Amino acid sequence: MRVERRDEFVYEIPQEGPMRVPGRVYAHPGLFMQAGHEEALQQVANVATLPGILRASIAMPDIHWGYGFPIGGVAAMDAADGVVSPGGVGFDINCGVRLVRTGLGVDEAKPRLDALMHQLMRGVPQGTGPHGALELRESELKRLCEEGAAFLVRRGCATGDDLAHTEEGGSMSGADVSAVSGKALARGRGQVGSLGSGNHFLELQVVDRVLDQRAAAAFGVGAGQVAVMIHSGSRGLGHQVCTDYVGRMAGAAARAGIDLPDRQLACAPLDSAEAREYLAAMACACNFAFANRQMIMHQVRGAFEQVFRRSWERLGVELVYDVAHNIAKREVHPVDGEERAVLVHRKGATRAFGPGDPDVPAGYREVGQPVIIPGDMGRESWLLAGTETARRETWGSTCHGAGRLLSRHAARKVRSGAEVRRELEGAGIVVKCASTGSLAEEAPFAYKDVADIVGVVDAVGLARKVARLRPLGVLKG
Repeated sequence: MRVERRDEFVYEIPQEGPMRVPGRVYAHPGLFMQAGHEEALQQVANVATLPGILRASIAMPDIHWGYGFPIGGVAAMDAADGVVSPGGVGFDINCGVRLVRTGLGVDEAKPRLDALMHQLMRGVPQGTGPHGALELRESELKRLCEEGAAFLVRRGCATGDDLAHTEEGGSMSGADVSAVSGKALARGRGQVGSLGSGNHFLELQVVDRVLDQRAAAAFGVGAGQVAVMIHSGSRGLGHQVCTDYVGRMAGAAARAGIDLPDRQLACAPLDSAEAREYLAAMACACNFAFANRQMIMHQVRGAFEQVFRRSWERLGVELVYDVAHNIAKREVHPVDGEERAVLVHRKGATRAFGPGDPDVPAGYREVGQPVIIPGDMGRESWLLAGTETARRETWGSTCHGAGRLLSRHAARKVRSGAEVRRELEGAGIVVKCASTGSLAEEAPFAYKDVADIVGVVDAVGLARKVARLRPLGVLKG
């Protein structure tokens, strides 16, 4: 495959053969040609063959191989003649990140750090299986799937301010639970308010550096402040929705005469019944995930109240923002000098709308949308702000995390979970986990350095640095 370097951090895969557009990869030069990168680059080229794709098949600097689309992939399809592909969203629909600020300084929190992590482990279920913080009847789960985090307001587990600081207001439009299978509903019913396993986590952090004082002030964060980062998704319900529709999409693609270079790119024309039903079911899974992270935050508030003996309101446990990074959304973007409706696939990519955008919460509109980029258990995470450049160049998208260097299997061969725990605790990080095996799979050495990833998107203008956060305590599934 031919790859041309266009700029310090920009590479292009020229349009060749069945490709309808070129591929564009944002990458750190030191990471670009790492082992295994070739497969992900081929996926970028494969996505460029899909009908209706506009401008380029894009990959972010945290790119690695995924199902169909690379993780870190972004593709916008024309609303009139494009397609939707479940592989462009992934199995963990609306996997995303939520950043919660507190009114506590690190010096006040540290003496109670062990107690707080213990309380969080008790209140936030982890690992696989049907164990969530909220029991729901099937009829209630169906309403949650159509309403999203708004369903929890009536339960006293969410506020209007929480919804205002969640992407899409915590509720994707177009959700229709009749498009969700009984098996998917059964898998999700007992999982609302749970982390899950794999790379999902809850992390206590401290803001250790502020680079953009104006944006940080708008977001309500400052140096020395304790924060909580939550990374989870739609659990078994979302996985089953993807599983259910991948097979149906393969048939739809064949009937539409779409020649796919990889069957994992199974897709359907946007005007087809299969596409409409998938998007309705995907919206339900998105709403489940928004509600899941909201319920976890409700449990976090309760843990802070238990440990610090003050209400969460007095403690200032407030949502900064919640953003998805596995999603397909109908949006309006500038195309060839005019505003056009498109369907943006973001798989391992984060929305990053800039200043003045009406979809950014009013209190943040002057500085841009908060963009939350987790790193790994042993290094930093970042709070960024969206930009107008991202809107112009990448459909309002940026990176979503560090990106894997090693597979889970390879990581387990390097070090045991017990060894990883000792290293983290030696660095002063409190570790709580359902299984030490997950610690080995998610060890810091298994990931790229998120500082390199964030450095690229900041340099090319796809987001700008606001604040760096360091881990104090980690809860893993």
